[in-house]
Amino acid sequence: MSTQPPVTVLVVEDEAFLLYAIADDLREAGFGVLEASNADQAIHLLETHKDIAILFTDIDMPGSMDGLRLSAAVRDRWPPVKIIITSGKQQPARDAMPNGGVFLPKPYAPAAVAATIHGLLG
Repeated sequence: MSTQPPVTVLVVEDEAFLLYAIADDLREAGFGVLEASNADQAIHLLETHKDIAILFTDIDMPGSMDGLRLSAAVRDRWPPVKIIITSGKQQPARDAMPNGGVFLPKPYAPAAVAATIHGLLG
């Protein structure tokens, strides 16, 4: 009987406490997790880890691009990656969201994040 490797989730969050908390919660839920604190780190991880299935990104981040621009770049370069966008400050307009992207407002429950991931994966 073969065991499937865990689904890999890339979590992008500039607030360290939130990053570590959701990353730990997702690991406990059985996901493989990679962590980035900005879009540049996220792009590097996407380029070097071909197994990333889910991008879970905050909108408001310092650096070269925010979470919406990051999600647009991911949609263009890595179309199979499913995208979840979160924010506690704003809800993006529908036309600002990438095709197939899901918005999850902060504060979120870890179980809601895991359920959203499972829903995206079908």
